[in-house]
Amino acid sequence: MGGKGSGRRPKPVEQKRRLGNLGGRKLPSHAEIIALPSLVSEMPEPHRPLGQHGKELWQRIWSSGAAWLRPALDGDIVLMACEMTDERTVLRQIVFTQSGAWRERRALREIDRQITSLLSQIGFSPTDRATLGIGEHKQHEFAKIRQRIEAKRAAANE
Repeated sequence: MGGKGSGRRPKPVEQKRRLGNLGGRKLPSHAEIIALPSLVSEMPEPHRPLGQHGKELWQRIWSSGAAWLRPALDGDIVLMACEMTDERTVLRQIVFTQSGAWRERRALREIDRQITSLLSQIGFSPTDRATLGIGEHKQHEFAKIRQRIEAKRAAANE
């Protein structure tokens, strides 16, 4: 029992802000959330051939994760995820065109889990970004209303 991955995963700060801070714990202020400088000056080239969907994922990962990814360290994980995406494309085609392809359907679900796991390892899920301290704060549409409510509560407490 126990070990790596046991227990609840930490909830991202963005989600806590959206739902309200029910636990009453101190959340980092918006000023504490800083943009990281890009570690990748230009997009690296994959060192093995990729298909169309793999190349698209490669470009999306390196363009959106450039602030925290390092080609020398993370390049192989990114490449494996992209290769799996190409495999996934082939499996999906088989599943949709052949009836009774249950082995391929099962393999498709397994490869989905593996891709998700690889992307999580390099910070492409909200929880993993929060763990890395890389938060995206979007201005919620009700932010102004919340500010007015907070201002009224503060004025009433004075």
